[in-house]
Amino acid sequence: MQTTAALAALPAWADVRPPKVIDANFYLGRWPFRELAGMDAVALQARGITQALTGSLDGLFQRDVARVNARLANSCDGKVLLPVGTVHPLLPDWRDDLKRCREVHGMKAIRLHPNYHGYTLADPIFSELLAAATDMKLAVQMVVQLEDERTQYPLVQVKPVDLKPLPEVLRNQEQARVMLLNANATLVATALRGCTNLWMDFAMIEGVGGVENLLKAWPLDKVCFGTYAPVFYPESSLLKMQESELSTTQQVALTEGNVTMFLG
Repeated sequence: MQTTAALAALPAWADVRPPKVIDANFYLGRWPFRELAGMDAVALQARGITQALTGSLDGLFQRDVARVNARLANSCDGKVLLPVGTVHPLLPDWRDDLKRCREVHGMKAIRLHPNYHGYTLADPIFSELLAAATDMKLAVQMVVQLEDERTQYPLVQVKPVDLKPLPEVLRNQEQARVMLLNANATLVATALRGCTNLWMDFAMIEGVGGVENLLKAWPLDKVCFGTYAPVFYPESSLLKMQESELSTTQQVALTEGNVTMFLG
């Protein structure tokens, strides 16, 4: 249920928000550990979100990735909900899945979940996947964490992705476009800030003036609006935009310009 504060604040945001707001971090599908709020294109538009890069939660646990991506593509209208395919590089047909994302479903990006799929960023298969996606002109979103370790189901404990190997990988693949989803201030190490082909969303950036403070340490053109809905309420990220002091130029970059550059 939305909080009273969120509902009270939304009209003020509605008065100042840019005409186009692209959510870089949206999901369809089922989360096995709790029921999620129903969220679709209409629900996003009602909140002033005009488009959303949409992944599938089903891709976390189901091995038939081709079917997961086909269902996702059928569920997205391509106008408001833009499908972002799952690729699991430890499955034997991952190259076929990658090719289908681009050539069959017309996707512009894929979304990776290394910690749930059992590989690290230091493994050669990650570099191989990143190179293959780059060759196909696909941008790559990588989910750093899906849930705080303190709230995870006891039998399914999944640590955040270790990002330390990433700078070296990106230095060797300068044409790759990578976005970190659900990174918090602790996980975004200083070493990552020199990566010119690395973006991030702010769905898990917390604290008063969180977005404003993030921009003091991270380049404006590499930060994107993301809600992580429906796992999080989208109002959370909308309020983050409102309670930080942001110029019109910064707002447009965060909500539209940066993610458009990421998609190429």
